[in-house]
Amino acid sequence: MRIAQEWAEIKTRSINYQQLIKWTVYVLLLVNWVLYAREEWLHAQHTLHNGGSLLDWTDAFRTSLDEAAWFGLLFLWELETYALSDQSWNRALQRAFLAIRAACYVFLAHTVLAAGTAWWELGEAQLNPDVTSLCELSDQGISFTRNLDYTLIDKVNCAGLPAGPEFFFVDNSAVTDRAGLDIERRSAWFDLQDAVTWLLVMFTIEIGIWLQERNITGGALMLVSQVGKALYAVLFLDAAYWAWMGHWLYTWDQLLWICGFWAIEFNLKEWRDEIDHDAQKAEPATAG
Repeated sequence: MRIAQEWAEIKTRSINYQQLIKWTVYVLLLVNWVLYAREEWLHAQHTLHNGGSLLDWTDAFRTSLDEAAWFGLLFLWELETYALSDQSWNRALQRAFLAIRAACYVFLAHTVLAAGTAWWELGEAQLNPDVTSLCELSDQGISFTRNLDYTLIDKVNCAGLPAGPEFFFVDNSAVTDRAGLDIERRSAWFDLQDAVTWLLVMFTIEIGIWLQERNITGGALMLVSQVGKALYAVLFLDAAYWAWMGHWLYTWDQLLWICGFWAIEFNLKEWRDEIDHDAQKAEPATAG
């Protein structure tokens, strides 16, 4: 009996420790969201220096909006897979969750649309034959960009920027050279592919939640939900790409979100084990 009690205490401490790690990840993700918003604001000072439409502004802050939507889903998943009991569910709560989900899906769809549009526009970028030197663009509110690094062009720095001899406008107030355009196109493709991959991972989690709410822990759909874990390999490759390009914030953020999703996956596993355990306990009573 004493051994059983000690084991229960150890298990309880372990679960608390896991929860501490999980909530530490959530807090770090929130900090990263603030850092992203700041970085996109700084980028917008260059890319939208000469103004832009509402779509241009939402595109400039697409990562911040995207992460806000993911936070909304993460909050719902945490409640559904861990915090709320079966007895907590009612029609009003289900409708509230459905409304929040719909709003999050709209923002996530916007992210994919913005990333796809950016990738397509960079693929269609044309050489500007009228510009042969960055000094021709000095003091016009135009920035030179390469690898997501922006420098406002002025008479002092224009001759010293490592650029040329061909120039391409990547938006109405930022210009790059051939090498910079190749980097922009490749990074835009990684952005688009990463956004789509996260959506696929999201759908596998949603399938798992939908099934387990109905006490289903097996079958073809559950297999699809489990196979979706292979997509994390793609997300790790994306993190490696951003590290290779020197964008450590993007890498760190990617790894944190993977940890955040793994926390939900762990919640699902515990929930699934609980469903299976309850089913096994009910079998003898059913047989009798």
